[in-house]
Amino acid sequence: MSSVHKDLSTHARIAERIIGNLVQASGPAVSPDGSTVAFVVSRIDMAKNKNFSQVWLAAADASTAPRAVTGGDHDSGPAWSPDGRSLAFASKRGAKSGETTLHVLPIATPGETRTIATMKEGVGDACWSPDGRWIAFTSRTLDERYEAEDESWQAPRKIERFFTKLDDEGWIFDRPKHLYVVAADGTGTPRNLTPGEFQHGSIAWKSDSSGLVVAAQRHETWDLDFANAIYSVSLDGTIDALTGLSGNYDAPAISPDGSNVAFVGFDDSRTYPQNVHVAVLPAGGGEHRWLSRQLDRTFETSAGSMSLQWLDDSTLLSAAEDRGETHLYEVSLDASEPKRLTSGAIGVNSFDAAGGTIAYAASAVDAVSDIFVHHDNEPLRLTSFADTYRSVAQPSSWERFTVPCTDGSDEIDAWIMLPTGFDAAARYPVLLNVHGGPHTQYGETFFDEAQVQAAAGFVVIMSNPRGGSGREQSWGQAILGPKHHAAPGAGWGTIDVDDVLAVLETTLQRYPFCDESRVGMIGGSYGGFMATWLAGCHGDRFKAICSERAVNNMLTEEFTSDIATIFQVEVGPSVIDAPEEYVRFSPIRFVRDITVPMLIIHSEHDYRCPISQAEELFVAMRLLHKDVTFYRFPGEGHELSRSGSPVHRRQRAEIILDFFAQHLAS
Repeated sequence: MSSVHKDLSTHARIAERIIGNLVQASGPAVSPDGSTVAFVVSRIDMAKNKNFSQVWLAAADASTAPRAVTGGDHDSGPAWSPDGRSLAFASKRGAKSGETTLHVLPIATPGETRTIATMKEGVGDACWSPDGRWIAFTSRTLDERYEAEDESWQAPRKIERFFTKLDDEGWIFDRPKHLYVVAADGTGTPRNLTPGEFQHGSIAWKSDSSGLVVAAQRHETWDLDFANAIYSVSLDGTIDALTGLSGNYDAPAISPDGSNVAFVGFDDSRTYPQNVHVAVLPAGGGEHRWLSRQLDRTFETSAGSMSLQWLDDSTLLSAAEDRGETHLYEVSLDASEPKRLTSGAIGVNSFDAAGGTIAYAASAVDAVSDIFVHHDNEPLRLTSFADTYRSVAQPSSWERFTVPCTDGSDEIDAWIMLPTGFDAAARYPVLLNVHGGPHTQYGETFFDEAQVQAAAGFVVIMSNPRGGSGREQSWGQAILGPKHHAAPGAGWGTIDVDDVLAVLETTLQRYPFCDESRVGMIGGSYGGFMATWLAGCHGDRFKAICSERAVNNMLTEEFTSDIATIFQVEVGPSVIDAPEEYVRFSPIRFVRDITVPMLIIHSEHDYRCPISQAEELFVAMRLLHKDVTFYRFPGEGHELSRSGSPVHRRQRAEIILDFFAQHLAS
């Protein structure tokens, strides 16, 4: 258990207990014979204020205890050699600041770990060629014009496209992600197969080891049409497009016999959200067929990642969200309805399959992520980090329920978590949470923020209003802009607000222990948009509201975000053609009507929702003499609450709990 310093407040101690003890597993990689699963164990060290990770191994039949096989503090991305005798992984051990090394570790025989590549800009997607001669990986390639450490000597950046920087990564146009190969025996140096300005990722080897397939944006107008295509990259550097250039395609995977390439995505790159589906096309390119559309769900994990794995030449393994849960599915080349493999109230976040073994990482509301094997249609647990965490952090469970939409069109999925030490005869303050996205979901997965709130004595309410994921595509598209070219909807701040308020009112009526006079609301990103919107339009329903990393002014957001110009895929027309539509999506226009006390939290290095979004709201509220408190976190990006420094995560939780404890006290 992490140390609890004597000078910490009660709320800081709660946050440290919930956040500081997090140790969990993810990213399974199954050995070719199916006997062993490699995976990554991540942990938080509050005393050192660091996030650490190591590679572990476990027997797929759970016959022996899992064990760590790397001793570094930042090891990740395990990948098996075709013969199962070695394991490649990325690390920052012994590297200079910012560098990442690629290593090969003998598994079947004794031997030393050898370093086969050192990259200044990281290593990702490492995978072995089927013949075992090569390891491919992705890494950013810094333009030598910008290598000067002292910026006073650095050349000016010449900006010619959108999406030149990325949250938590900084400038990327001058350091595009490229595809590299290096000899697996450690001889030679990494060779760049995709030099130039274009970005690449999600790589897979061809079955004959002659090259790879990769997802990339290599056409001249990619930053205007947002399309992402699948390409073939030969070892001699020849690059050919396998798909058209009007869709959004990712995560390619080649069938064992080499005849087909599967991928996930959708065809209209200018409309979002859409449910992500599984497709297949001939290995040489051509027309693709959609395989998973008989299940109207998005085929991505609860963590928002997309992945595919061939089980045989006619069946694929994927994951899909379903009303708060995320499960594994078999997808067939005959395009029949996908078959669910997993069950229960869980959230699968990553998976792999080889040698007849399917391994996956999953969590539940009161269980951090562990590694499981799908065995005889039942889960076989390989790790027990959830049990260890329960013993020290005492996480809460919750109750799922549904609420009718106010227009009678459908029902909303919702969850309620009771405060620690719950007494049915008492009445408790309530915190209404709204998720980001909006095309994401709350659900059956571990969520430390809800755990912290419940441990501090609040009833926690969460729901998946229209606009979210895990449902039919029409549900997610219900709040697209009224002038959208493909699927006009009601727009943000309309029926999504109705759904959130319907969940709140139903909860207050159904559960008498909820004190309707002590209700607070919190949301981040799109949830922060909802927080500011509710403060301006429904503030009389709440005693306090916290707006985090919010979109407060969509007009300026579309000009200043790291993904500026992309919001037209949701709004409809561009910000130049119809600025009034972006004003319509902007809750700051209701600032004069805000009467509820507000807490604003934002990260100073947030590029997704730049800190100017918080500054605009703070300046307006301060000029109007409103009750507003503003906290700025230095050195953090948009992902502060999930991957920020442990101390900042604890401080953020303490600030939030103190704020609501003060305003919901009576």
